[in-house]
Amino acid sequence: MKRSLFFDIDGTLVSFTNHKIPESAIYGLTLAKENGADIYIATGRPYGLINNIEEIKHLVDGYITANGAYCFSGKQVISCCPIPMDQVTSVIEQSDKMGFACMIVGEQDIMMYNNNPVADHIFKDMLNVQDLQESTSLQTILGQGILQLTPVVTPKEEQAILPLLSNVISSRWCPEFIDITAKGVDKAKGMKDMIAWQGIPLSQTVAFGDGGNDLPMIREAKIGVVMGNASQTVKAAADHVTNTVDDDGLYQALKYLKVI
Repeated sequence: MKRSLFFDIDGTLVSFTNHKIPESAIYGLTLAKENGADIYIATGRPYGLINNIEEIKHLVDGYITANGAYCFSGKQVISCCPIPMDQVTSVIEQSDKMGFACMIVGEQDIMMYNNNPVADHIFKDMLNVQDLQESTSLQTILGQGILQLTPVVTPKEEQAILPLLSNVISSRWCPEFIDITAKGVDKAKGMKDMIAWQGIPLSQTVAFGDGGNDLPMIREAKIGVVMGNASQTVKAAADHVTNTVDDDGLYQALKYLKVI
């Protein structure tokens, strides 16, 4: 049976340790493509911050980005789901009031609002994103649809912010921040939008992930594969748990599923 494979990036395709795709994963994905599999990216990163999959970009059939808020294949935009602007301004007001940094992801631009050393460390050191586009003005980005907000907040601060909002959802795939998208917008929606546009039956979908934001996709896909570096909560949702990203987990999962 043909398989349509949906891959998270950080912690699934790419190591948090060296910010690279393991050679075994590159080899496995190449074989999967040769065997007729479709390959899709499903990430919390906006497309402009996808800087770590160059070795496999030629294999990718489509992208689910910003946790499902912006999905495309080639030059075809499949879905675009901005956050209501009153919710955006509410988060910005809380950023000013509470002093947290917040990445604002627009349809064209990205900016880090109220940047601070904590956000710098997370994005530049942990995620290897060096250009946070701090020169983009707030006025410029608020003239666009806002796809995602990423406040750098603790769980306690998150509990203070979310009751002030409506018509949004949040997910946390890194302990230091949350991603906020419009209500109902997550990786599962992105996957469903993608397969509907491509004419792919749900029965041939396999989703691979390791973070809390992967849970909707892991649960929705016919088969959900979770990496060994995931939390116990994420592993509990899996149909199959493989090794960590650094221990050839992706390659082993593709072998286990007989994709390669």
